[in-house]
Amino acid sequence: MCYSAQIEADYKKFVRMFGATMDIREFARVYWERAEGRLKAKIPKRMDDSFATPQSDAELEIKKLIDLFNAGQAATLEEELFKQRARLVAAERTLKTKTTKAAIESKRIAGDKIEATLRRLDDIKRTESEPRDSRIFPGYYAPVLVVENGRRVVKPMRYQCRLAGKPANYDFKYPGTYNARKDSLGGFWKGLFGYSQGLVLVDAFYENVSKAKMEGRQLSDGERDENVVLEFRPNNGQKMLVACLWSKWAGPGEPDLYSFAAITDEPPPEVTAAGHDRCIIPIKEQYIDAWLNPDPNDLAVQYAILDDREQPYYEHRLAA
Repeated sequence: MCYSAQIEADYKKFVRMFGATMDIREFARVYWERAEGRLKAKIPKRMDDSFATPQSDAELEIKKLIDLFNAGQAATLEEELFKQRARLVAAERTLKTKTTKAAIESKRIAGDKIEATLRRLDDIKRTESEPRDSRIFPGYYAPVLVVENGRRVVKPMRYQCRLAGKPANYDFKYPGTYNARKDSLGGFWKGLFGYSQGLVLVDAFYENVSKAKMEGRQLSDGERDENVVLEFRPNNGQKMLVACLWSKWAGPGEPDLYSFAAITDEPPPEVTAAGHDRCIIPIKEQYIDAWLNPDPNDLAVQYAILDDREQPYYEHRLAA
């Protein structure tokens, strides 16, 4: 399953590449909910940064919401930094007179938290883009290309699909709904397949794999296996148009939620050899319109698009 991916988080790329328009109202609503503390899902930094130089009044309002949120985050982090520095000083003071396990542990924890807090503060202030700024995990937002009223539109959606009509705790009962297995499209996902289909631009995807499987060996007697995270990236350097399903959820007393799941299938040989058993499906550019405008009465066309997929060779390496 694709538990993480490096995506194209800048909505402007969708506009340029696909002649799409952005759903500015939905972007504004999501950012307002985050600024108000109502949004539990995260937004990748690169998506925030796409509003750094607003081109309209609406984008300027979103930029203000981003700045408001960042100011609140920075204040909270500064408080945490003060708290952990005080904890560090107290632990060091204790250790000058008596060495205790509690003081040693407190010093270690304080040091680790200070380092992590400073890193998060630096991320808020940093203007240079880094690859990790575009990486999403389940529960993160990403721009998704869909068709609405006959037009290509970019909407912000959460990566973990909550089906319409389900209770809000559906996310916890079914935590794996960030991926939709191809062999389940006619079952669990039948309410979306053929109706609500979208595309996400992906540079690379990440998977948890067994270290022993990655190394192509059996565990020796008494040996415990390890988990490693691998990055899979097409060796042609091209972005992948990853097929996904999406849903609009609404519930009493809850904000509306757009969310999506990436469709996965059996992996190509090089992914299997690296130790993983699933792979996202990048469709060919010639099928964009057919995929985004599905006919629920002719699902064979949609299955054919998924079968006639792009087949890049995926190089892998240990994730940073």
